[in-house]
Amino acid sequence: MRQRFGAARLSREVLMIVCACAFIFPFYVFFTVAFKSQAEVAASPLALPTSLNWENFATAWDRGELGTAYVNSIVVVALSVLILVGFGSLAAYVLSRRLSRLSTLTYLVFLLGLMIPLQLGMVPLYQVMNSANLLGTWTSLILFEAGHQLPFTIFLYAGFIRALPREYEEAARVDGAGAITMFRKIVFPLLRPITGTVVILTGITTWNDFLTPLLYVGGSNQQTLPVAIYAFRGEFATDWGVLFAGMAIAIVPLLIVYFLLQKYFIIGFASGIKG
Repeated sequence: MRQRFGAARLSREVLMIVCACAFIFPFYVFFTVAFKSQAEVAASPLALPTSLNWENFATAWDRGELGTAYVNSIVVVALSVLILVGFGSLAAYVLSRRLSRLSTLTYLVFLLGLMIPLQLGMVPLYQVMNSANLLGTWTSLILFEAGHQLPFTIFLYAGFIRALPREYEEAARVDGAGAITMFRKIVFPLLRPITGTVVILTGITTWNDFLTPLLYVGGSNQQTLPVAIYAFRGEFATDWGVLFAGMAIAIVPLLIVYFLLQKYFIIGFASGIKG
């Protein structure tokens, strides 16, 4: 049966187009400014560039030493996500499968980490890192990011695990498998969708974090990309083309990882919330 294209459907189509334009417009501004010279940005910031100015990218890469910052960001994100996936999945499995008051109380304590504002702990955490001589090192950032995002990781994993059937675990237990072996060979492979979600969400948050790297490794040779790009901002004048080019270089890995894992992101997040 042929559907009629009425006023209600037309209004929905127009609304969707408007929403799409609202989301696309910042990307348009972002990439057009990245390819403009400083004079073009000052004359017409929203107009299309007359030519593709690739010098902005070369200048951003050389001036900000983005190669070193890239390595620093990749190391911090990779190790932080690895710790979160390992400890978060194992902790969520234990808290989800053990039906006791202690496990429930422990889970609620972890969830408190989602409610307490991060700003309340910035000064004490900085003092702890300073006392431990960890400032200016990757270790301080990795410990901070892993500890900060562990409650959210456990929340996602626990919701997904509760929706998994217990039959596979019971069969493995009958065959004599230990707890660690059962988790490693049976449970963790089933967590692939939510693991993709955890990798994307925690990885993006760690990659884009600016305040913590600025406090912990700012001014050192281990500073991450957001801090390195922040140095492009001048006190009296800013070359917006170079600044936006540096930001464009920084978001390329995020886009690649997201497009590779978006299937797991959607499935895992939906299943975790439902569970």
